[in-house]
Amino acid sequence: MADQQGAKKEKEYRLIDSVLAGNREDFHELIAPYRRGVYLTAYDVLQVEADAEDVAQEAFLKAFRALRSFRRESQFSTWLFRIAINEARMKLRKRREVPLETLFPDEDSENSDYTPMMLKDWREIPSEALLNEETRRLVRESIAQLPEKYREVLTLRDVNGKNIAETSEILGISIGNTKVRLLRARLMLRDIFVERTQRKPRQQTPRGVSP
Repeated sequence: MADQQGAKKEKEYRLIDSVLAGNREDFHELIAPYRRGVYLTAYDVLQVEADAEDVAQEAFLKAFRALRSFRRESQFSTWLFRIAINEARMKLRKRREVPLETLFPDEDSENSDYTPMMLKDWREIPSEALLNEETRRLVRESIAQLPEKYREVLTLRDVNGKNIAETSEILGISIGNTKVRLLRARLMLRDIFVERTQRKPRQQTPRGVSP
């Protein structure tokens, strides 16, 4: 696994050197593995396809323009996703009428008023829901209900598969805060998802029949 990661990093560095040497077409190969991940990250923050597409394009463009400033102390993907997150945040800030902080207090503090549902684990979610074709849609809709910072950490860690250190670096917060935020994001997502899967349509009582 370590050898694969090392080979991948070396390949990316060769492509970066090639782009900086004037071979611009190599940039497309460099970003190809991350196109979908960057878009999904932007979408989970913004919840609008057109805005997510704009942010993804702008992130790639900025990465291309700033490629010479990329420090090879971290992975290229970490640097790229940080650009994408910042672009998504700016886009959201521009269209937001009320600052997010006024709507959602700092839940990273020990005084968070969020209390998760008392469930043992995910096994309490009805098993048929896990096999239902609509599960992915329900998960997406549940993620959309999370506050911005929880959507970010969940998308980076659980959707894009970034490790804790990479997620921490992309978000610009400590590893400890990343773990706390991720745990709360997962608990909140679970609660929302469970509530959705346990909803049952109310059966109407036929006229003339006592309930």
